[in-house]
Amino acid sequence: MHGMIGRITAIPGQRAMLAELLIAGSGDMPGCLSYVVAEDMANPDALLVSEAWDSKESHAASLKLPAVQAAIAKARPLIAGFETIAETRPIGGTGLGAH
Repeated sequence: MHGMIGRITAIPGQRAMLAELLIAGSGDMPGCLSYVVAEDMANPDALLVSEAWDSKESHAASLKLPAVQAAIAKARPLIAGFETIAETRPIGGTGLGAH
């Protein structure tokens, strides 16, 4: 499995709209085991995105999906910054199934 945790910082005052766009674009992504968008409680403009995938290749392929591309295009003007906090290897937990 493959996972990642990222922090996306919205331009001031646009975190809720950015979260809405990220969530709307995450509907049907083959290989996605978990995709969670959360508010960063330490920064009123930041979101944390935690993802778990069946493989790194599935994650890469998701970035080419039309719905994901459309969400990225809509979200880009609202993004002030992005950083990958960690790349992970999920080993189990709720929603991940038995592996």
